[in-house]
Amino acid sequence: MTTLFPTTSAGSLPKPLWLAESEKLWSPWKLQDAELTEGKKDALTLSLAEQQRAGIDIVSDGEQTRQHFVTTFIEHLDGVDFDKRETVRIRDRYDASVPTVVGAVTRDKPVFVADAGFLRAQTDQPIKWALPGPMTMIDTLYDAHYGSREKLAWEFAGILNEEAKELQAAGVDIIQFDEPAFNVFFDDVNDWGIAALERATEGLTCQTAVHVCYGYGIKANTDWKKTLGSEWRQYEQIFPKIQQSSLDIVSLECHHSHVPMELIELIRGKKVMVGAIDVASADIESPEEVADTLRTALQFVDAENLIPATNCGMAPLARDVARGKLAALTAGAEIVRRELATSR
Repeated sequence: MTTLFPTTSAGSLPKPLWLAESEKLWSPWKLQDAELTEGKKDALTLSLAEQQRAGIDIVSDGEQTRQHFVTTFIEHLDGVDFDKRETVRIRDRYDASVPTVVGAVTRDKPVFVADAGFLRAQTDQPIKWALPGPMTMIDTLYDAHYGSREKLAWEFAGILNEEAKELQAAGVDIIQFDEPAFNVFFDDVNDWGIAALERATEGLTCQTAVHVCYGYGIKANTDWKKTLGSEWRQYEQIFPKIQQSSLDIVSLECHHSHVPMELIELIRGKKVMVGAIDVASADIESPEEVADTLRTALQFVDAENLIPATNCGMAPLARDVARGKLAALTAGAEIVRRELATSR
């Protein structure tokens, strides 16, 4: 990865209308069986082409083969009963009906490895693959077996490590762990959450990332953000420990948020995916808006460590909006790239 300010998407991208209903999370598939398998591959190919057309440097699958960034992975594990459901509070924010852990959780076969291999075969560009983090996984389940959030998280960490190693072998360059729960359960994050995440990355030689955001642009999240006041300082409570961790990259939300940009200083030395695209709005940023965010971030992160990105996934947005936002991201990065080249 030699490009200065290599651009990427933090997470999901919208699915085509023929595969799933648009602008919605948890949208059911419109295809079945062999047609669904083929349709997912077609969608992944299309998502890659759209990223490339927009000029994205570090590409991903756009999460085209999964309905949800956490649940799809869990669906492939033993020990979780999706028919036995309980209502729990997700990230202390909203109630949801979730599956129940009824026995020891195990992974009998790879979940995303074939999809990653399919993506790898289509491009020579660096590819990034997202997995749910252990703490966010336990926050989307009802535990009727382990009786300990920490113990269940460590079980998931070992399972994630198995998947991550196979993704690396399939040619993935960056494995990203999505941990929005890190922005809520601060004591647990510092006591054992980051250690569990490091267990998930154990033995990897590819780059590793942790994505900590304020959530998708859905009502439950936007309503919560309104309660956080004029400054969002949640990162301040977890960044010092993350800075000391073995993780290579930290992904955070910046644009149109109330996160004080100087908090990035707390992870000086890490690569930083700076969220320069607001995923909670259908308004498409101008390249200059993106450039402004990146210029501010450069006060607190070395240029060679800055990765322009989106704040979070864009699955709930219309496809034309997401395409426009990706194009703005790359154009804004190019503005700052040229400015830096001129000043040197």
